[in-house]
Amino acid sequence: MQKINLRELYPDIYKTDTFLEVTDEVQAVILADQRAEAARQRQIYRYKAYYSLDRGDGIEHDALIHPMTPEGIVETKLTQQQLYAALNMLPDKQAYRVYAHYILGISKAELARMEGVQESAIRDSINRALKHLFNYLRNSQ
Repeated sequence: MQKINLRELYPDIYKTDTFLEVTDEVQAVILADQRAEAARQRQIYRYKAYYSLDRGDGIEHDALIHPMTPEGIVETKLTQQQLYAALNMLPDKQAYRVYAHYILGISKAELARMEGVQESAIRDSINRALKHLFNYLRNSQ
């Protein structure tokens, strides 16, 4: 039986020395892990080989983004409700253009082609709508 210090293995959890007796097999696994980690650190230092967990499947992104608190969820929902209420105050054509451009991601040129109008008309309409939205949201708070 070997004694290990848990503070050395888990410094974030154990703030004082805490000794624990473990079997020789467990001690061997711990030492092998420490050696593998030291080898990995040497490899990173020597070859500048920094590896990322993010392979495009979002693992790293999910690890960095903390889940929203209940207060954050309620605040987001209220903000969305205010935005949709403000969009409903706009004339139908302006509301459609703002929604299509900013929420659906359709370009102004594509909107102009779909509606058969000049792109400047779409741009002016969206700019007027944004001014109305800004004034509405500023006055509603």
